[in-house]
Amino acid sequence: MLKKNIVFIDGSCLGNPGPGGYGVFIKNSVKKIYFSAGFFLTTNNRMEIMAAIIALEHFINKSNIIIYTDSTYLRSGITEWILSWKKRNWRTCNNSVVKNVDLWIRLEKAINCHIIDWKWIKSHTGNMGNELCDRLARNAAKNPFLDDIIY
Repeated sequence: MLKKNIVFIDGSCLGNPGPGGYGVFIKNSVKKIYFSAGFFLTTNNRMEIMAAIIALEHFINKSNIIIYTDSTYLRSGITEWILSWKKRNWRTCNNSVVKNVDLWIRLEKAINCHIIDWKWIKSHTGNMGNELCDRLARNAAKNPFLDDIIY
Protein backbone atom coordinates (compact mmCIF):
# COMPACT_ATOMS: atom_id res chain seq x y z
CA MET A 1 0.00 0.00 0.00
CA LEU A 2 1.30 3.43 -0.94
CA LYS A 3 1.87 5.99 1.79
CA LYS A 4 -0.45 9.00 1.52
CA ASN A 5 1.21 12.34 0.83
CA ILE A 6 -0.62 15.60 1.43
CA VAL A 7 0.56 18.48 -0.77
CA PHE A 8 -0.41 22.14 -0.64
CA ILE A 9 0.71 24.43 -3.47
CA ASP A 10 0.32 28.07 -4.38
CA GLY A 11 1.65 30.62 -6.82
CA SER A 12 1.93 34.37 -6.54
CA CYS A 13 2.77 37.27 -8.83
CA LEU A 14 3.39 40.92 -7.98
CA GLY A 15 1.90 42.37 -11.12
CA ASN A 16 0.78 40.04 -13.86
CA PRO A 17 3.26 39.70 -15.46
CA GLY A 18 5.83 40.65 -12.89
CA PRO A 19 8.03 39.06 -10.25
CA GLY A 20 6.47 35.83 -9.05
CA GLY A 21 7.04 32.81 -6.90
CA TYR A 22 5.64 29.48 -5.83
CA GLY A 23 5.28 27.72 -2.51
CA VAL A 24 4.99 23.99 -1.82
CA PHE A 25 4.27 22.15 1.44
CA ILE A 26 4.48 18.35 1.47
CA LYS A 27 3.66 16.23 4.49
CA ASN A 28 3.26 12.53 5.17
CA SER A 29 3.57 10.30 8.22
CA VAL A 30 7.36 10.65 8.19
CA LYS A 31 8.27 14.24 7.31
CA LYS A 32 7.29 17.74 6.29
CA ILE A 33 9.03 19.57 3.45
CA TYR A 34 8.74 23.16 2.21
CA PHE A 35 9.88 24.53 -1.16
CA SER A 36 9.77 27.97 -2.69
CA ALA A 37 11.47 29.86 -5.49
CA GLY A 38 11.03 33.18 -7.22
CA PHE A 39 11.23 34.41 -10.80
CA PHE A 40 11.88 37.92 -12.07
CA LEU A 41 9.23 38.02 -14.81
CA THR A 42 6.34 35.56 -14.87
CA THR A 43 2.58 35.25 -14.40
CA ASN A 44 0.42 33.95 -11.59
CA ASN A 45 -0.82 31.01 -13.69
CA ARG A 46 2.75 29.96 -14.51
CA MET A 47 3.59 29.99 -10.81
CA GLU A 48 0.53 27.88 -9.96
CA ILE A 49 1.56 25.25 -12.52
CA MET A 50 5.20 25.43 -11.47
CA ALA A 51 4.26 24.76 -7.84
CA ALA A 52 2.50 21.56 -8.92
CA ILE A 53 5.45 20.49 -11.07
CA ILE A 54 8.02 21.04 -8.32
CA ALA A 55 5.86 19.19 -5.80
CA LEU A 56 5.34 16.19 -8.09
CA GLU A 57 8.95 16.04 -9.29
CA HIS A 58 9.92 15.62 -5.63
CA PHE A 59 8.39 12.12 -5.67
CA ILE A 60 10.75 9.61 -7.27
CA ASN A 61 8.62 6.49 -6.84
CA LYS A 62 4.93 5.92 -7.50
CA SER A 63 3.05 7.76 -4.79
CA ASN A 64 -0.46 8.38 -3.54
CA ILE A 65 -0.82 12.17 -3.48
CA ILE A 66 -3.59 14.56 -2.53
CA ILE A 67 -2.86 18.01 -3.96
CA TYR A 68 -4.65 21.05 -2.58
CA THR A 69 -4.69 24.11 -4.84
CA ASP A 70 -6.65 27.33 -4.85
CA SER A 71 -6.22 27.61 -8.63
CA THR A 72 -9.21 26.56 -10.70
CA TYR A 73 -7.05 27.18 -13.79
CA LEU A 74 -4.54 24.55 -12.65
CA ARG A 75 -7.10 22.02 -11.41
CA SER A 76 -9.36 22.30 -14.46
CA GLY A 77 -6.39 22.37 -16.82
CA ILE A 78 -4.88 19.13 -15.54
CA THR A 79 -8.12 17.24 -14.85
CA GLU A 80 -10.31 18.37 -17.77
CA TRP A 81 -8.77 20.53 -20.49
CA ILE A 82 -5.45 18.77 -21.07
CA LEU A 83 -6.97 15.83 -22.95
CA SER A 84 -8.62 18.15 -25.48
CA TRP A 85 -5.49 20.26 -25.81
CA LYS A 86 -3.42 17.19 -26.61
CA LYS A 87 -5.94 15.94 -29.17
CA ARG A 88 -5.71 19.33 -30.90
CA ASN A 89 -1.89 19.33 -30.77
CA TRP A 90 -1.76 21.79 -27.84
CA ARG A 91 -4.28 24.20 -29.34
CA THR A 92 -7.42 25.62 -27.80
CA CYS A 93 -10.89 25.28 -29.31
CA ASN A 94 -10.20 28.67 -30.98
CA ASN A 95 -7.07 27.16 -32.59
CA SER A 96 -4.64 29.34 -30.63
CA VAL A 97 -1.64 27.80 -28.90
CA VAL A 98 -2.35 26.81 -25.30
CA LYS A 99 -0.83 29.33 -22.90
CA ASN A 100 1.97 27.91 -20.75
CA VAL A 101 2.21 24.82 -22.97
CA ASP A 102 5.81 24.23 -21.86
CA LEU A 103 4.68 23.85 -18.26
CA TRP A 104 1.58 21.80 -19.08
CA ILE A 105 3.78 19.29 -20.93
CA ARG A 106 6.19 19.13 -18.00
CA LEU A 107 3.30 18.74 -15.53
CA GLU A 108 1.81 15.93 -17.58
CA LYS A 109 5.13 14.07 -17.39
CA ALA A 110 5.31 14.68 -13.64
CA ILE A 111 1.90 13.10 -12.95
CA ASN A 112 2.60 10.06 -15.09
CA CYS A 113 3.09 7.30 -12.50
CA HIS A 114 1.33 8.76 -9.47
CA ILE A 115 -2.14 8.35 -8.04
CA ILE A 116 -3.29 11.95 -7.62
CA ASP A 117 -6.44 13.47 -6.18
CA TRP A 118 -6.63 17.16 -7.16
CA LYS A 119 -8.60 19.15 -4.57
CA TRP A 120 -9.64 22.77 -4.92
CA ILE A 121 -9.70 24.91 -1.79
CA LYS A 122 -10.79 28.50 -1.45
CA SER A 123 -7.85 30.81 -0.83
CA HIS A 124 -7.43 33.04 2.22
CA THR A 125 -9.94 31.17 4.37
CA GLY A 126 -7.58 30.15 7.15
CA ASN A 127 -6.48 26.76 5.80
CA MET A 128 -3.01 26.41 7.35
CA GLY A 129 -1.43 24.61 4.38
CA ASN A 130 -2.80 27.08 1.87
CA GLU A 131 -1.84 30.10 3.98
CA LEU A 132 1.69 28.74 4.42
CA CYS A 133 2.14 28.23 0.67
CA ASP A 134 0.72 31.66 -0.02
CA ARG A 135 3.33 33.22 2.31
CA LEU A 136 6.12 31.15 0.75
CA ALA A 137 5.04 32.15 -2.77
CA ARG A 138 4.69 35.84 -1.95
CA ASN A 139 8.05 35.95 -0.16
CA ALA A 140 9.68 34.24 -3.15
CA ALA A 141 8.08 36.78 -5.50
CA LYS A 142 9.47 39.62 -3.38
CA ASN A 143 12.95 38.03 -3.39
CA PRO A 144 13.25 36.20 -6.73
CA PHE A 145 17.00 35.71 -6.34
CA LEU A 146 16.54 33.49 -3.25
CA ASP A 147 15.55 29.84 -3.67
CA ASP A 148 14.39 28.16 -0.52
CA ILE A 149 14.30 24.47 0.30
CA ILE A 150 13.49 23.84 3.93
CA TYR A 151 13.32 20.39 5.48
